[in-house]
Amino acid sequence: MKNGLEDVIAAETQLSDVDGEAGRLIIRGVSLDHLAGSSTYEDVAALLLDGLIEPHLDASELRCRLGKARREVFAEVETVDTRLLALPPVDAMRALVARLPDGEDIDTALRLLAAPAVFLPAVLRLQRGEKPLKPDAGLPQSADILRMLSGAVPSAEQTAALDTYLVTISDHGLNASTFASRVIASTRAGLTSSVLAAISALKGPLHGGAPGPVLDMLDGIGNEANAGPWLRSALDRGERLMGFGHRVYRVRDPRADALKNALKPLGATGQVNTSRIALAEAVEQAALAILKERKPGRSLDVNVEFYTALLLESLGFPREAFTGVFAIGRTVGWIAHACEQALEGRLIRPRSVYVGPLPEAA
Repeated sequence: MKNGLEDVIAAETQLSDVDGEAGRLIIRGVSLDHLAGSSTYEDVAALLLDGLIEPHLDASELRCRLGKARREVFAEVETVDTRLLALPPVDAMRALVARLPDGEDIDTALRLLAAPAVFLPAVLRLQRGEKPLKPDAGLPQSADILRMLSGAVPSAEQTAALDTYLVTISDHGLNASTFASRVIASTRAGLTSSVLAAISALKGPLHGGAPGPVLDMLDGIGNEANAGPWLRSALDRGERLMGFGHRVYRVRDPRADALKNALKPLGATGQVNTSRIALAEAVEQAALAILKERKPGRSLDVNVEFYTALLLESLGFPREAFTGVFAIGRTVGWIAHACEQALEGRLIRPRSVYVGPLPEAA
């Protein structure tokens, strides 16, 4: 028995491979290095779903049908009430997803790909007293998300940055939310049920809830000169440095560099606070040096959360919405895994070891 199922193989998959020793992520046979920065959300969605759900849609066809699906699911926004808006954004988004019909067909999958992209911007606008914007079916997914959030058509650099983020986090092995999706899929409950289970796992602070606290850390540090003293003080108090270390990677998380590179075009065109980026880079260098000094036996490097926080902040997402944006990108991975499980897997039913008291002998 291994607590937390550490190193236990629970599935065979063609979807992604996480090599923690080499710091490499492969998505459907393609290295993340080749996908990030050159592929759109629709490209990677078509790649992940290929052969798992019929009919096959190429990126162009998927973009067209996904635009129509966004318009379809927007009808649920009109029924939002004050009780739902009192919830955190990811909980409100999940509640709206729960209103969608369950199924295992392509139409169900497309609605689920569209739903978080529509519901999260709508909830955020409603929570700040603004009217939600109807989707534009003619735009690609990333551009429409940003338009529905801000009310303005985004720049090419902003769209590319969000595409890079959504591609980068589209799938990542058998993490907690993906495993939850596969467990539900193994019961044949339907794709909507699988996605709801995955969102519920993702919102836990040990899984998808860490990018926001990265910004809290940067706010607390304030300036580059204060990076070293602040970080040392945090470690002295036994606190974890947010955005560093990973359960699988023993070297630098390859997604961190993909997201750091995605910020560069925004900086070059004056669409991001360059002093904020400079502070983050100073904190990164200071933290790596201090962690090497304090924890010499452990490999603690930058993970995906560090530059996720900066990228999403630069695109106008509030930090309380970061987990919801993660769900927008990861939903395609959850659906692909659910389809793969339904096609090839058995009902997931592990055993437990009883360690409780035994009945007294008669």
